[in-house]
Amino acid sequence: MTPRILLIEDEPSIAEAISWHEVPSFAQGGDHALLGITFTGNRLKSSISRFAPGIGPIIFDQGHPVKKFLLLLVCWLGGCTVAPPDGVTPITGFDLNRYLGAWYEIARLDHSFERGLSNVSANYQLREDGGVKVLNRGYHDRQDLWKEAEGRAYFIGEPTVGSLKVSFFGPFYGGYHIIALDQDQYGWVMISGPTRDYLWILARTRQLPPAVLERLIEQAKTLGFATEELIWVKQDRNDG
Repeated sequence: MTPRILLIEDEPSIAEAISWHEVPSFAQGGDHALLGITFTGNRLKSSISRFAPGIGPIIFDQGHPVKKFLLLLVCWLGGCTVAPPDGVTPITGFDLNRYLGAWYEIARLDHSFERGLSNVSANYQLREDGGVKVLNRGYHDRQDLWKEAEGRAYFIGEPTVGSLKVSFFGPFYGGYHIIALDQDQYGWVMISGPTRDYLWILARTRQLPPAVLERLIEQAKTLGFATEELIWVKQDRNDG
């Protein structure tokens, strides 16, 4: 079933073309989970794809006179986008116990929830329910402070396949797909999200040899990722 976004905006010309029937069982709730977030000004339109990649279609209706925007994410429980992008295959022979622990972020494609952060790290630990505790941490240079986000991850299928779903908020999950891994030393990894807008390169150390980076970038480019837009993450603080 297709998840949908309902965007309410004070734009009568757009609202005229809308039918509420586009969102099944919305008024009654049905089997949906509902998330409401308020934005101001034109930030909403540019935030939709970053906040909810892979979710659609977008539906408009007339709304509040003070030009506030309300984003209602209507997502079938368990139906959010967690599968890898078409043509992207997660690795096999994965060993979670070797993967646990601390990783440094070497490079990423830009997205809103890490924007402005340097010295980003990820730490993975086992949860009592069999999942993985995820702790992401980064330094916001403009605000001069450390930020953290804690989430949880679970395998989508077999635990020997590097394909998981990760949540940092309630019942909403996104895909976490390991598409390249140093299976000898577990010293570096490359991860795709649910779309090609999301890509990370992580390592156990703050830097990777140029030959390894070149190989990973070439693989990502071949798979259709916009490697020319990668952000190279500064790792220069020891106070975190």
